[in-house]
Amino acid sequence: MRITVVGDVLLDVDINGAATRLSPDAPVPVVDVADIRRRAGGAGLVATVLAQDGHDVALVTALSDDDGASHLRRALTGVSVLAGAPLAPTPTKTRVRIGTHPMVRFDQGCAPAPVPSTTGEMLAAIASSDAIVVADYGRGITANTQIRAALAEAAGRVPVVWDPHPAGSQPVEGVAVVTPNLAEALASAKAGGLEPSRTGAEEAGRYLLQKWGSGAVLVTRGEDGALLLSAGATAQGISAPKTNVSDPCGAGDRLAGSLALHLGLGLNLAQAATKAVEDASAFLAAGGAASLAVEGSDPSPVVELKGLELVDPGDLEPDGVRLAHAVRSRGGTVVATGGCFDLLHAGHARTLAAARSMGDCLIVCLNSDESVRRLKGAHRPIVSVEDRAELLLALECVDAVVVFGEDTPEACLSELRPDIWVKGGDYTPEELPEARLVAGWGGRCVTVPFHPARSTSGLAAALAKVS
Repeated sequence: MRITVVGDVLLDVDINGAATRLSPDAPVPVVDVADIRRRAGGAGLVATVLAQDGHDVALVTALSDDDGASHLRRALTGVSVLAGAPLAPTPTKTRVRIGTHPMVRFDQGCAPAPVPSTTGEMLAAIASSDAIVVADYGRGITANTQIRAALAEAAGRVPVVWDPHPAGSQPVEGVAVVTPNLAEALASAKAGGLEPSRTGAEEAGRYLLQKWGSGAVLVTRGEDGALLLSAGATAQGISAPKTNVSDPCGAGDRLAGSLALHLGLGLNLAQAATKAVEDASAFLAAGGAASLAVEGSDPSPVVELKGLELVDPGDLEPDGVRLAHAVRSRGGTVVATGGCFDLLHAGHARTLAAARSMGDCLIVCLNSDESVRRLKGAHRPIVSVEDRAELLLALECVDAVVVFGEDTPEACLSELRPDIWVKGGDYTPEELPEARLVAGWGGRCVTVPFHPARSTSGLAAALAKVS
């Protein structure tokens, strides 16, 4: 069976290491680099996975002639690469990770690119395929008029699965399935004048089914599986197997490739979609995209991330939510606590250590500076949110920090959905204002002993006497 992957290729680079100290030049972590791994991303990831499964794979894409393209060609061993000239550098995404925690990502060459050229070989690969996957990453390959015409013609003969991108092109009419994730589906529906709720996957999917003129739309929903919609049929929910996930990167690519494969093998739509969801879960359980790295290196021993804004509320929040999802997906217990933590003292440390001992991770919901001022007065906080979060993350018992700007952490809790919500104090768990909210998803509230004579106010007053 010959499968053709059409789409944009990226170079993904992972720099993995450990951080045990801060730089003397700025309050940022110094990463001792353990290894550097490179792999093909985007359409290249789809093609690599299918080729490793033993299939005959052609990749219709655009490749530059720079160093990034050289790395990509090595990563694409076993794939027949048919490329036009992109007139743009290789888009490269470099992630720096400390343990399993992503710290920063650097994007190079990712600005909008001109529509690449095409060749007769590229068009012939589309015409001769038994199944096609379109992995659109917004780099222009699906905007090429000859490519679009070839895909439209192929859609009448073989199954075409189109994995869309917000910056990409609209799928050609008649493709078998389009596979947006939930966020993409909701955003597209909203841009079309609808106001679907966060859980309105079916409403958004029905809209896209009509807009795109595809045979079906499969809305992917992460650990919640997917929702399959086709004209004249009842929406079908597809559950994802429970999986221990440390990095969800590449799940959508794996799903789209598997879906095209199973449709090409003759499975009906529902069967193929179910198998694709199962394959994506198994892919993540086996290590996900990171398991496809093709080379290591012997880098210089230290990389200093000078000027890195270690704690940015907009950056930290998704990491905390992802951590909660990952721990929960492998059957672990998510613990959360919250507060201002303006001046860390022994009482805080004891509360946080006790909270961490109750589960598999501890996520701290931290009041923003504005929130603290509203609660405590104009003279607070004494310590900025950036420094408060950095100090919390330096504690071994704290796994993530999520900053919230409201007066209460309820919205933050609704995103995290912890199994246990911990507060320090001399009241019962039932008296906590968050008790009813947490109970709504089956969680529980726990209080730990209050430590008298240890408080931020007391510490601030003592400091004032010696200042």
